[in-house]
Amino acid sequence: MPICDVCFRHCKLEENSGSFCGARTCLNGQIVAANYGKITSLALDPIEKKPLKMFRPGSKVLSLGSYGCNLRCPFCQNYSISWSQKAFEYKDRAEFYTPEEIVKAALDFRNRGNIGLAFTYNEPLIGYEFVRDTATLAKEAGLENVLITNGTVTQKVLQEIAPYIDAMNIDLKAFTPRFYRDFLDGDFQMVKDFITGAVQSCHVELTTLIIPGENDSPEEMREHTAWVASLEKQYNKKIPLHITRFFPAFKLTDREATPIPTIMKLVEIAKENLEFVFSGNV
Repeated sequence: MPICDVCFRHCKLEENSGSFCGARTCLNGQIVAANYGKITSLALDPIEKKPLKMFRPGSKVLSLGSYGCNLRCPFCQNYSISWSQKAFEYKDRAEFYTPEEIVKAALDFRNRGNIGLAFTYNEPLIGYEFVRDTATLAKEAGLENVLITNGTVTQKVLQEIAPYIDAMNIDLKAFTPRFYRDFLDGDFQMVKDFITGAVQSCHVELTTLIIPGENDSPEEMREHTAWVASLEKQYNKKIPLHITRFFPAFKLTDREATPIPTIMKLVEIAKENLEFVFSGNV
């Protein structure tokens, strides 16, 4: 039985069955992206909204997303296209676009300040083939490519897309295996490995959403930023960190929004190790 090699789940897929993420299937004995070219969201956004603070500031980027996700974050703000029941209904409703059509649209928006494409909204890399094919054409057309990802994919996937990506914002959602395992149904080490590889290939910024009582301790932030600082030193690159305020959403509405003083305190702690730290949603 074919085994998907996109992430740590290694889904075993029978013919015409679906993967955990909802975006991959088995056809004629081969695992393929079922969401290839199926676009649920398309918008011209400021680059800072990704968020990217230190890559082409002041520019805009044509942002696109599909459906599905390989994590189960209970606080997901894009749950309608990620892993809710509604998200999986997009398999039949999403509009299909070829890579050529997406690149043409990006070029058409150049007169409005567009620098290229941002693969975002759901988890783009569960359908990495579309990211790779579209980003390749975009680069050939002189456009830049941005990726917003949870980083929960294999090194094989990173190697497939890295040559065509100019900047990434990667969610480092916490700095404990417990949080990833018990809160997200994820894999902490896979994300750290992905970040380490990405830093070597392009500009990288990280985002951490601070959830009260889960990942908001000063001790965790010190450990978190010490690790990021070690990557900066090893690869001689600056890695900006966005520390973002949580608001109740989706399945996590039983707690209050993160207090602003908590965010500001964690920003100051992060600056003990990192030069570039930004607060978000405050």
